[in-house]
Amino acid sequence: MNVGIVAQRGNERAATLAGRLRETLRDDSVAVYIDAATAERLGVDGVDVSRMAENDLVVSIGGDGTFLFSASGAGGTPILGVNLGEVGFLNAVAPEDAVAEVGAVVAEYLETGEIPSWEVPRLRANGEGDWSVHPALNEIVIQGAQRGHGQGLDYEVHVDDVEYNSGHADGLLVSTPTGSTAYNLSEGGPLVHPGVNGLILTEMCASHPMPPLVFEPDHEVVVEVSNADAAVVGSDGTQVHIEPPETITVSLASEPARIAGPSPNFFEALGKLD
Repeated sequence: MNVGIVAQRGNERAATLAGRLRETLRDDSVAVYIDAATAERLGVDGVDVSRMAENDLVVSIGGDGTFLFSASGAGGTPILGVNLGEVGFLNAVAPEDAVAEVGAVVAEYLETGEIPSWEVPRLRANGEGDWSVHPALNEIVIQGAQRGHGQGLDYEVHVDDVEYNSGHADGLLVSTPTGSTAYNLSEGGPLVHPGVNGLILTEMCASHPMPPLVFEPDHEVVVEVSNADAAVVGSDGTQVHIEPPETITVSLASEPARIAGPSPNFFEALGKLD
């Protein structure tokens, strides 16, 4: 069995825990691969995060940002999230329970060949210019190169070929329920329980806004952007720069993310929003 570990960058506690897990798990049946930045801190060999999909399990140690970073390279490999003392929306395992929890998941895999996990949707975005972004676990954001008065972009957004709205805005967000508590919430979008089978469309400081829309995930969102010198399309914090006019298509990715370990308590995690 191969286990990948990604720890929060620059966090000594996260690196130390990654080292503990490495020493605890390694035996004739388990090989452990640590992300390059953490491995350098530990003085061991490491691998690029983009190769985490080659493992049978990925362990993310840190906050939700670290989990998203881990997911960017994990593909369909189950990810187990370990927090550093503050319950997150994606990291349900407490640091003091990490060794036992990861050990239990590894033991079950060695016995059954399977890792119990649940699927969460991801979003993809691509444009006419033959570009795409990596699948997003939280959100796809389309926005002008800068925000504020006199900035942003003109847009027209369609849902399954039917116009939803048009005008001028700083940008637009298409979010998953997992991402509803992130950028979407800060832009006035709704909280959506992760058990809801839907996506969220939220405009960002639009001149003539429509209310945020929650819709079934099999619909396709097409955004035409214009009247801007430049714009960006972001996926969970990473960005692709585009030159308007451009048409961006956002839809459900073919491969969902898989989360292992205990289910996060959504309502308990809401406390971190205070």
